[in-house]
Amino acid sequence: MSQGETNIPTLLSAMDPMLDPETYVFLTTTTPLNSLPLHTLQPQMIFQESEGLTLITTKAIAETHNYDNYTFPCRKISLKVHSSLEAVGLIATISTNLAADGISTNVVSGFFHDHVFVPEGREGDAMRVLVGMMHGES
Repeated sequence: MSQGETNIPTLLSAMDPMLDPETYVFLTTTTPLNSLPLHTLQPQMIFQESEGLTLITTKAIAETHNYDNYTFPCRKISLKVHSSLEAVGLIATISTNLAADGISTNVVSGFFHDHVFVPEGREGDAMRVLVGMMHGES
């Protein structure tokens, strides 16, 4: 199985960002992982921290499960290019370009792809920046 691309110019030119239609949120819980209804929470990510679990799920699902402690309503932009987890500088380059436009980012790297969560309402601006980066604009 291929471990993904590491060349930054290749990654940038082939990232092909895709905007997800859902609004996502970050939430935290101290409920043990094995007690969570993962089949209905449908988390995009689960990360264990010393204070509890961080989950990313849709805003609608969080509200359905009565999680009112969510934060950062955001949109997910997935990069279609298969990036290596060992690629050096891709996320820094993307974050720097989005930051120059005043767009905060929370990035999750999966085995195959990177996913950039940007504030709801800024997704159009973020897509413009990312597509521009694909075409060599910065």
